[in-house]
Amino acid sequence: MNRRKLGSELEVFPVGLGCMGMSHAYGGQDEADAIRTLHRAVELGVDFFDTAEVYGPFTNEALVGKGLRPLRDKVKIATKFGFRIEERPDGPRQLPGLDSRPEHVRAVAEASLKRLGIETIDLLYQHRVDPDVPIEDTVGAMAALVKEGNVRTLGLSEAGPETIRRAHAVHPIAAVQSEYSLWTRDPEGGVLATCRELGIGFVPFSPLGRGFLTGAITSASGFGADDFRRKLPRFEEENIARNLAAVEKLKAFAAGKGVSAAQLALAWVLAQGDYIVPIPGSRKIANLEANVAAASLALSADEVAAIGALITPDQVSGSRYPEEMARQAGR
Repeated sequence: MNRRKLGSELEVFPVGLGCMGMSHAYGGQDEADAIRTLHRAVELGVDFFDTAEVYGPFTNEALVGKGLRPLRDKVKIATKFGFRIEERPDGPRQLPGLDSRPEHVRAVAEASLKRLGIETIDLLYQHRVDPDVPIEDTVGAMAALVKEGNVRTLGLSEAGPETIRRAHAVHPIAAVQSEYSLWTRDPEGGVLATCRELGIGFVPFSPLGRGFLTGAITSASGFGADDFRRKLPRFEEENIARNLAAVEKLKAFAAGKGVSAAQLALAWVLAQGDYIVPIPGSRKIANLEANVAAASLALSADEVAAIGALITPDQVSGSRYPEEMARQAGR
């Protein structure tokens, strides 16, 4: 299996593992089951794991640290900062707004290291671009952490091309993380080309459309009360109904190749460039194994084009984020 590079320093398996859903956004799961999934991922060759302080908040980092510390020499761990989180007697709570002030960067990185129980964060992302703090100031503070050995490489999440360039001029950016899949093509508007030009890796989150591209979701009725997707316009019942036709086309194409819709969708993302490392989330070991197998699925140029035409942005009903969250993306 050919490995892929994120910037000049990180070399990883072509498919990583997004760990958010193990304890955040989609209902979570039993800790022992989550750790079994983490360990199975490493057995399969996966060595790139993604978490963030806001997932929980804090609980996901603690889980990932507990599961991966015994395997530390085999894995790279990425985490993210940038939201406002307040410690309260009843536990930490996310507050509205962003915070990427230099003094905050150092504080949250040190806290993440403690929760993960590791000495160095392999990849530290700014989770969202803070409009109130120049990106040069934030990346300067992140770069100081690299110099001190607390962080190995730097990344940005949901940043626009100009911000990426400004950040990269301060310190090399190893990876940019954004949502990217057959039904979310926003990075094609300039981010992918910028990453390719500057030698920056691109890390698509939700490459399976938060589960929709698997074909398993036909209604929002199966979501738990606290499932994050209940807040997303694309997962409103009327939009799910409208979007199902495109997924049926994807399933039919996949059946013709003897694979699942999820594997075909993931293989399409992988085919967009060798600097791309998607991080699908998996709580079930069977889904994890299927995602890893997708890394070996070869597609011809004609197939890539045909798959890309099955689900296009103009065919998708519903925006990916509500208005407030959308304003935080692409700065």
